[in-house]
Amino acid sequence: MSPLLPATAQREPHMAPGRNAIVHLFEWKWNDIAAECENFLGPKGYGAVQVSPVTENVVVWQDGQRPWWERYQPISYGLHTRSGTEDELRRMVRRCNNVGVRTYVDIVLNHMTGENPNAVGTGGSTAQTSTKDYPAVPFHENNFHPTCAINNYNNRDEVRNCELVGLKDLDQSQSYVRDRQVELINKLVDMGVAGFRVDGAKHMWPEDLKAIFERSNNLSQEHGFAPNTRPFIYQEVIDLGGEAISYKEYLGVGRVLDFRYSAEIGRVFGGGDLLRWLVNWGPGWNFADGDESVVFVDNHDNQRGHGAGGSSILTHKRSREYKMAAAFMLAHPHSLKRVMSSFAFEYSDQGPPAAAQTGDLVSPTVNTDDSCGSGWVCEHRWRQIYNMVGFGNVVALTPLTNWWDNQSNQIAFCRGDKGFVAFNNDGFDMDQVLQTCLPAGTYCDVISGNMKGGRCLGKSVEVQADGKARIVIRKSEEDGVLAIHVNARVPAAAPGA
Repeated sequence: MSPLLPATAQREPHMAPGRNAIVHLFEWKWNDIAAECENFLGPKGYGAVQVSPVTENVVVWQDGQRPWWERYQPISYGLHTRSGTEDELRRMVRRCNNVGVRTYVDIVLNHMTGENPNAVGTGGSTAQTSTKDYPAVPFHENNFHPTCAINNYNNRDEVRNCELVGLKDLDQSQSYVRDRQVELINKLVDMGVAGFRVDGAKHMWPEDLKAIFERSNNLSQEHGFAPNTRPFIYQEVIDLGGEAISYKEYLGVGRVLDFRYSAEIGRVFGGGDLLRWLVNWGPGWNFADGDESVVFVDNHDNQRGHGAGGSSILTHKRSREYKMAAAFMLAHPHSLKRVMSSFAFEYSDQGPPAAAQTGDLVSPTVNTDDSCGSGWVCEHRWRQIYNMVGFGNVVALTPLTNWWDNQSNQIAFCRGDKGFVAFNNDGFDMDQVLQTCLPAGTYCDVISGNMKGGRCLGKSVEVQADGKARIVIRKSEEDGVLAIHVNARVPAAAPGA
């Protein structure tokens, strides 16, 4: 089957000017996301927030806890979840839009719940899963594919028409199913949602997805979007090669999430290859083109060992290597970036921080250093990551120039005349005079500290008139990265001061 023509693909992320990164606030409550948009995401330059599925899901109790994956088992298309009510969702989207942060909804269209003898949803809806009867939508047995399991990922019909881990597989070729899903999408678009992460896209036929999203409303002018603006679409299509289904088949719908990128960046910064080979990072590594993809270091699936990449995937549990990989992703011009924001977990099914008796979500607390507590990791609040989001905003649209490496695990490069970054993943100190491409002056390294009151709280770098500077990253330092940019330049002292 030939790929769908990309002419109508919905690939534009519609971020406010000067913003270029998505953050996934996995399992956060709507009210907490709204406050985070206003207090942190907006001020720090994040362009969009990906939120967990918004549709009512089946309640699952497992060993006294509710696992994270219950969110991926819809029981209706009502908008009541552990994250909050429909009204709270609506207010969140508006509040985030008001501070220039777009909302992308993780949308589950492929399936409904798995088998559950007492299926009750987060909003009180019920279902008879054995007969595929979901009266709250309503969907009935004839709206689903016949029951079968996916055993062979080289059989495209089986992958798209059978049940992924026992989840009841909807038939999107039916006009009735499409109508219900278009209604859901348009309800969200009309409340100001800017785009969708399509869960399990690989398990749906691309022509069905294209037919569904082509019927979506234009983005809401009431929420500040230009006339005739189409929702942004990015799709979960796990493609590491070697299977019958290629991500290229979905480029006519929108962008795809690049799982090869995640596996390779983790392998390299995890010590499985030399940083020097990153010199041709991008399509030279057999990745999707930058305007076709969304890239990430880890996501909610593969940080738990699911969804491809295996032991190569870096997570917050290896924080030094993880911060280096995230900094490289955010500094490099390839593709649109998504930052993960996690909760702590000890085993793969473990759900988010929640009250023991009810399973109600516990809000993140914020410490004096901007980090999170109460069981939330909040990588997006790590200085080394949010300052690299800012770096990416400063250097946007500039080319990568002046690549340098030591033939091993020390590398550096410029982004036009706006920014410079260096990495040391060797077991010895980095101490080099390198071309930074920046005007002469003193710059704050945004990795080791912020700039406050016109002075650096971390390391500083003296750039000479020729653009060169001595770059030092000791093997003993907390971070193996150094980054400077034109907005982190220390103001020159007034004459006679």
